[in-house]
Amino acid sequence: MEEPLLYNTNHNHIDVVIDSSSFDESTFLVALRALRDGNFDIRLSGSDEISRTFNDVVNMNKRLAQQLAVAGEVVGKQGDLSHRVELSTSSGEPATGGWRECTESVNKLVSDLSQPTTEVLRVISAVASGDLSQSIRTEETQPQGEFLKVCNIVNTMVDQLNSFTSEVIRVAREVGTDGRLGGQAQVPEATSGVWKDLTDNVNTMAANLTGQVRAIAEVTTAVAKGDLSKKITVDVNGEILELKVQHNTTQKNQTTQP
Repeated sequence: MEEPLLYNTNHNHIDVVIDSSSFDESTFLVALRALRDGNFDIRLSGSDEISRTFNDVVNMNKRLAQQLAVAGEVVGKQGDLSHRVELSTSSGEPATGGWRECTESVNKLVSDLSQPTTEVLRVISAVASGDLSQSIRTEETQPQGEFLKVCNIVNTMVDQLNSFTSEVIRVAREVGTDGRLGGQAQVPEATSGVWKDLTDNVNTMAANLTGQVRAIAEVTTAVAKGDLSKKITVDVNGEILELKVQHNTTQKNQTTQP
């Protein structure tokens, strides 16, 4: 006997019902094979317990597939990490047994994905607001694998920003506010890339400023003691250069006066 066509190959999700008014094993086997092949639109039309139970199993599979598809769209594409899969029976009762374990596993996966993502977002948001005191608490979240790598990279970035910022503030305060010349920013030897360039630029600026101020102070002190032979010879630019020229010109005029 030729098997009836149970479902179309396009999987257009139109329920296909097998007339099982005269239920036999061959009909049930055909329906089982359809279910095995992933067709959750197949149904048995019989009112017997086997047909009803089979249809319940198919319905649960279909609802689970729909829930997973929604989760993939909402979590994966829309980025809503608060979404969770919920599965219930045809009577509205919460799923139990293996069905519940399946949904709990998916929800745990979403939670495990969202936790490090949320932590990274929290720390980066704090950095963007100028708060460099935050870090990802890996001892609490206990990330592993690629998640742990991401967390470590973010924490390293914050540490480098914190170290660099603290050193720049210290040097600026010592040189600019306290008048203590010669200060240099100290960062770990392993610092490289832009971090090293920024540190070198700050240290060069501090060194140049120190040299210029000390040179001017030396000449000014000499003039105050009556020694008009000294001139400002340090290489300078901009407004410091104008000060150098004016000072040296004034000093020259004084020494040439009879």
